[in-house]
Amino acid sequence: MAQLGDYRVARKLLARAARTFGVAAPAARARCIAAEAEVALACRDLAAAGRGLASALHALEAQGDRDNANFVRLQLARRLVLLGKLGDALMSVASLELRGAPPRLVAMAELVKADIALRSLRSHDAKDSLARARAAAGLAKISSLLAEVEEAERRLAAPVARLWAREESRPLVLGDVEALMASGGLVVDACRREARAGKSVVSLVTRPVLLSLAVALGESAPDEATRESLIARAFGARRASESLRARLRVELGRLRRALAAMADIRATPHGFAMRPRRGTRVHVLLPPAEGDASPLLALLAGGGESWSTSALAAAVGKSQRSVQRALGALVQGGRVHAMGRGRAQRWMAPPPAGFATTLLLVADGRRV
Repeated sequence: MAQLGDYRVARKLLARAARTFGVAAPAARARCIAAEAEVALACRDLAAAGRGLASALHALEAQGDRDNANFVRLQLARRLVLLGKLGDALMSVASLELRGAPPRLVAMAELVKADIALRSLRSHDAKDSLARARAAAGLAKISSLLAEVEEAERRLAAPVARLWAREESRPLVLGDVEALMASGGLVVDACRREARAGKSVVSLVTRPVLLSLAVALGESAPDEATRESLIARAFGARRASESLRARLRVELGRLRRALAAMADIRATPHGFAMRPRRGTRVHVLLPPAEGDASPLLALLAGGGESWSTSALAAAVGKSQRSVQRALGALVQGGRVHAMGRGRAQRWMAPPPAGFATTLLLVADGRRV
């Protein structure tokens, strides 16, 4: 059921199996708990996943089931990735003793390392990890694991953003973005919804108006952006009334304070201009494709969180109706999943690793 995407039913079945095995079969019960926690992780129920994985790890270690204990540690590392604790996740994976472990576990460990490297903008490390994952998956002869590696390789090779320059945009792969971020220049990133200069980062995820203004100013830099164009971009208004001009001044004041260490935003005769503190150019990164769906996908894939429709609409500065239409197209393409119903419904990108529970949770030489 988890493979088919029915996570709710999968969790119920695994919980029932754990109760049925009970204390009489502690190893089997621990595997069921670990499997349920893995599904909870895919649902982004991080609290339940953490509790289940910790309980399963303790029981598996007590049973001397080393391989399955390492499997659970890998899921705990994936949870750290989703929480944004990339350094802790990398240390956790690096501490695993996988000498003599089954190739499938080695492949999974390298996939987690590759995911951490991708999120950390380290393209060379990601390539090396994926090469090792492919070799281990080949030895394991598990088609679903090989498919996982191939999907990760496609993500690494695909454009992840567009760089705006002189009224044109060109696609960038991860290595290009990595080099741009390392340059130390001012980058207005509409994909991650942040502004960055060197090691300084200002998140604009929950401030869509400020992000729209920063992108508009960055696209016009070093020239000015007119007040009319800024009002249209930030507020969606066709005419610049006095009240909107006043609101623009307020929002630009907030943006000026937020980016004070990175850029200088000054009034000009016809609008405003942005000039970076370092360097002479403002680099603007846009989602890899145009349209309403692209910024949603970038937002959903960015940190692994689940989002409500209203939160997505607020983050991208669009109406809920337009966001719902874009989400419908993404669902049809298998790019996002919905969990829950009504007000409890949440949207998320597919998990970075697929479900290999049925392949990994049976210890060598034993059957449940």
